[in-house]
Amino acid sequence: MTDQKKRRMSMLDGLAKAGTAAPPPSSMMGANRALRSARDAVDSHHVWELDPAAITDTRIADRLDPEDVADLREAIETNGQAVPILVRRHPSEPERYLLVYGRRRLEAIRSSDKVQKVRALVANLDEGAALKSQISENMARRDLSFIEKALFAQSLVESGFGTQAKVAEVLTVTKSAISMGIAVAESVGRDLAAAIGPAHGIGRPRWEALAQGIDASGIDRERLIGIAADVHDRAAVAVFDENAPGQAEDPSVLAFNAVMKAVGTPPARPRAAPAAKAGARPLSVDGTRIGSLRRSAKGVSIDLGGGAFADWVEAEAPGLIRELHARWKAHGGD
Repeated sequence: MTDQKKRRMSMLDGLAKAGTAAPPPSSMMGANRALRSARDAVDSHHVWELDPAAITDTRIADRLDPEDVADLREAIETNGQAVPILVRRHPSEPERYLLVYGRRRLEAIRSSDKVQKVRALVANLDEGAALKSQISENMARRDLSFIEKALFAQSLVESGFGTQAKVAEVLTVTKSAISMGIAVAESVGRDLAAAIGPAHGIGRPRWEALAQGIDASGIDRERLIGIAADVHDRAAVAVFDENAPGQAEDPSVLAFNAVMKAVGTPPARPRAAPAAKAGARPLSVDGTRIGSLRRSAKGVSIDLGGGAFADWVEAEAPGLIRELHARWKAHGGD
């Protein structure tokens, strides 16, 4: 036991022994609560040096590729760990902790022969609060790719964290963005996405095209996983081959392109009808035409053409119709 840990235990023992030597059973719960409060107060005002082996990472993964931490390890060995990680106490094992965020720093120190302890803040968080802290830290980073964010949102919904609307709220994006991201993640599949990798720079339209191509062709995903793995294997070999040409692109982008090529060009979407037809009333916003409205014997139809706004209206249509219907009822409709 380190001197620092001995001092902490001595402090807590002293707090526990304060007052009567043997409190009656009826006061034990209050004493325990007071002890926990004192411990939390000590935790919140101190940076602890913890054994990396005492920290477990049970969080929802938000990255597809475990990054090489060699450079970070070297920096910590040279200059020290400048920024502490955040952990919370294990709910059932007093000497263990659960990681909230700081995985790369933790992994760098675990793999170091020179640094034995990891500097950490210990937060008083339950599982839900810890997940929200991870989400906040996740959203502060700007380097997560589209597919990583889509898979993270999918995992949050599947874990029971909340509905798509709640996930959209905590991730500060629209519900339609969450819906579309999860739809792509489900069509591509987690195993294939992991085989491809984060593919930074490949945005939603190209991932949607890949998902549509997979669904339309019915191609075996195991074959696609093999294609992606082969690209990564060649990239790994090229690192050690002095005669190999330098990799101009991220291997995960090359893997995405190889998989897309194997899938083939997805069927083209039907061309959007002209925004205005004979007898149609134009729809404009701030002087810009966005579509048209037509009333016929069959009913009312709105044509928004294509584009992001049309996609959003399609995703939000049930809620929009309910809102319009409620407004109609409020104005005396029956």
